Amino acid sequence: MMESQKVHSCFIIFIILISFKGSASWNPLDIFKKTKTKQPLPVESVFKLPSPLPTWPSGEGFANGTIDLGGLLVSQVSSFNKIWATLEGGPDNLGATFYEPSSTPEGFSMLGSYSQPNNQPLFGWVLIGKDVTNNASQGALAMPTNYTLVWSSESQNIKQDGVGYIWLPTPPQGYMPIGHVVTNSSEKPPLDMTRCVRSDFTAMIEIDSWIWGSDSGLNVYTSRPASRGSMDLSVSTGTFVVQADGVASSLSCLKNVGNNLSAMPNLIQIQELFSAYSPLLYFHPDEQFYPSSVSWFFQNGALLYTKGNESNPVPINPTGSNLPLNGTNDGAYWLDLPINETIRDSLKKGKIGEHVGDWEHVTLRISNFDGELKRVYFSQHNNGTWVSASSLEFENSSKPVVYVSLHGHAAFPHTGLVLEGGTDEVGIRNDMAKGDTVMDSGAAYSVVNAEYLGSPEVVEPLWLNYAGHWGPNVTYDIDKELTGVMEVLPGKLKSEFKKILSDVPPEVLGEEGPVGPKMKDNWNGNERV
Repeated sequence: MMESQKVHSCFIIFIILISFKGSASWNPLDIFKKTKTKQPLPVESVFKLPSPLPTWPSGEGFANGTIDLGGLLVSQVSSFNKIWATLEGGPDNLGATFYEPSSTPEGFSMLGSYSQPNNQPLFGWVLIGKDVTNNASQGALAMPTNYTLVWSSESQNIKQDGVGYIWLPTPPQGYMPIGHVVTNSSEKPPLDMTRCVRSDFTAMIEIDSWIWGSDSGLNVYTSRPASRGSMDLSVSTGTFVVQADGVASSLSCLKNVGNNLSAMPNLIQIQELFSAYSPLLYFHPDEQFYPSSVSWFFQNGALLYTKGNESNPVPINPTGSNLPLNGTNDGAYWLDLPINETIRDSLKKGKIGEHVGDWEHVTLRISNFDGELKRVYFSQHNNGTWVSASSLEFENSSKPVVYVSLHGHAAFPHTGLVLEGGTDEVGIRNDMAKGDTVMDSGAAYSVVNAEYLGSPEVVEPLWLNYAGHWGPNVTYDIDKELTGVMEVLPGKLKSEFKKILSDVPPEVLGEEGPVGPKMKDNWNGNERV
């Protein structure tokens, strides 16, 4: 967290967790011949981060390549052999490609094939597994007893590279399939090609993002655990799920039954992760209001108000030691600014009404197997979006670039205009541009929480456990506030604009101060998408 001279009370939290031979003669008419050059698909190139992965400081299990889930040893594979590709449909109508791991270490087995859209560089992974239960009769892995053909492109009128077949493994009793097997032959795959997983090592999945679909009613999606969050034991596998006529194949993800957290980074490794990946936040050239540290906010005028005694607010200690830390948000306490307008105006600025305090965040998803940055979550008001590292901008080696929306402070991966909450023509405006003001979130930061490390390695600041609002509860007459805007809109847009505003969260309109980061659903849960 950084301090700034001109401050809007918005806080940033950085959450861890790729010979020509001339002819003997030349015909002048050749110059008039038109040639059509095939452009390579994005998926035909492999994405790599701008800088090689650092040599991470030593530790117990982070970036060691394998993780023991309590009898099932898993590893991450990112090198693939292409099996089959469709050349139309899916995102940008470029098709999708299906792969299998190109190699597996001794004793490991494939758990499922991998697929991704062709409109992105190849940047994916799947888990492979090894049984280390020492249970000869019922180990963690077992070969399927058969395969069921889920779908074939044989009779499909589509542009494709060969013919593809998608198979679902039939598991033995007490086991579950983790992924499909894709072949370019109508013959069933060998039974030893993949493994099913013992049921107690599995958890439920749900479909995630769309990979590809066909007119036959088949759609392919990435999968993710149905239950997610820092306290959940489910483990994503990188495999895909097939949905035919609206019904998804019965697959599972993995489960960390041993609750093994040894692959989490230690404090020194966390510091190296900040050094490698701390996002660079670019503010709009017209931005006037910037983030502050919490202590700056406390020391420069923020006050603690009490219901029933609003006329006697009290200053807040720099550490927040005099905040109510009872873990409840009953409306009895809130933070607000001084009544003195000069001091008040130096600390607040909003789009509509007062915008006393707000929390924004960017979350980085980093592989515990090798420490590679995989995805970034861009928080946007009460929602946000996950973006693959292959679609990000980078500077200073492998630091992802974040663009902060003008006055709104939502985070986006690219410059431009984004309208939220409405149509392509009407919505909440977010303007992003690359100004001269940039903040390296890793230049001055604090690790405020890493519960798995325990005390005294990381001591939570007292203010982190304040459950009340970081701003007042203010009631506005929205119709009155927006009269000026409404008057310049044509009749059709007036009603549309009003509808959008009615769906906007109170924090955006400044009606109610937000709660702190630890009280948000995404603190222990999963980012909203």
